[in-house]
Amino acid sequence: MDLELPRTLIDYLAELDAFIASEIKPLEQADDNIRFFDHRRENSRTDWEHGGIHRKEWKALIAEAVRRADKAGHYRFALPKAYGGRDGTNLEMAVIREHLNAKGLGLHNDAATEHAVVAGVGILTAQLMIEFGSEDQKRKLLPGLMNGSTYMSMGITEPDHGSDATHMETVARREGDDWIINGTKAWNSAANWSDTNMVFARTSGKAGDAKGLTAFLVPNQPHPAAGMVVEELLWTFVMPTDHATVSLTDVKVHRGDILGVEGEGLKIMSRFFNENRIRQAAASLGAAQYCVNESVKFAKERIIFGKPLASNQAIQFQLVELQTQCEMLRALLHKTAWLMDRDGAMSQTDKVSMLNYWANRFCGEAADRAIQIHGGLGYSRHKPFEHIYRHYRRYRITEGTEEIQMRRVAGYLFGFMKLDTAAKA
Repeated sequence: MDLELPRTLIDYLAELDAFIASEIKPLEQADDNIRFFDHRRENSRTDWEHGGIHRKEWKALIAEAVRRADKAGHYRFALPKAYGGRDGTNLEMAVIREHLNAKGLGLHNDAATEHAVVAGVGILTAQLMIEFGSEDQKRKLLPGLMNGSTYMSMGITEPDHGSDATHMETVARREGDDWIINGTKAWNSAANWSDTNMVFARTSGKAGDAKGLTAFLVPNQPHPAAGMVVEELLWTFVMPTDHATVSLTDVKVHRGDILGVEGEGLKIMSRFFNENRIRQAAASLGAAQYCVNESVKFAKERIIFGKPLASNQAIQFQLVELQTQCEMLRALLHKTAWLMDRDGAMSQTDKVSMLNYWANRFCGEAADRAIQIHGGLGYSRHKPFEHIYRHYRRYRITEGTEEIQMRRVAGYLFGFMKLDTAAKA
């Protein structure tokens, strides 16, 4: 492994920065759009009278940023060239995710919605469609997923089952050419506005079995499948919300709406989680680096007792510790992503779990120290650290809690689990 980043990637980051400066930053400043990113942001973004959902003006701004990013060839970077992408590798995506998050909050990369000009979750669903979808599913769904004009939510978690996904109680039974789904999903994010809801349900086997889970593509907005109802939206640290609790009562879907192979839905779930976990870790690292950079800058400028704050070892040592951890995390991130590209996306799940739980925890620590170093100003909403702390805190829970990540690492470490070193995907 060459520890230097490829020249092509360094050049691309410069190209990306130029695009953000010329297209995204002016859009962010136009028509008072900056209100969505200052200390008033949650009031500006949130329609409190309609359940705390995203205001249409906020959604429209994100949609315009995505349109520009796709037109410029950035949004679908991770997709194969045959689908308009740039064959983005795991290493490239990790570096890009860190790079965008290290630039701070803005329309180029919004932490709370996970929007970015080089797409993350949105394009991951397109990748799943390319890998697992039928030709008919690709024809119907891929164009919108690739350019960001449509969105696919995922119904995995349930009120009584989160990390133990193989114990989910949502079931589907077959009736001729159709399947009938019954159950409830929690934290079915974007289910109140997505075009399609990918709902996972047990179709065979018993609770705890790896096989027997199936992914169904259920039509959602603007015409939700009969029997699929958003029961509530959960309010969180960061608003607005689209974190839905969804009930499914005799929801009928055709057998052609199964994504992948019947009973093999866990493979789809695992593929999504594994790639999203490393990108989450990269995002957390970038946000942590931003907190360090801003704290160093502030400490050099802030005069206290007649000298810069940075002259105090109590401040220096805090930031030295943070920067040291940034460097170590970055080394493991690059190594893991490089190995995934060489040996397959599922070949490094132990290291992905290490990165995920440690980077996400570390980001909260970096934000907390940034708040402390900035004093009262850091605690206020005139600085972004409290927002960073609140948003990235959820990464210690989503896509598998940090305890689950540590459990996975232990499984590989003690031989209870085996790495999929043969998976060339």
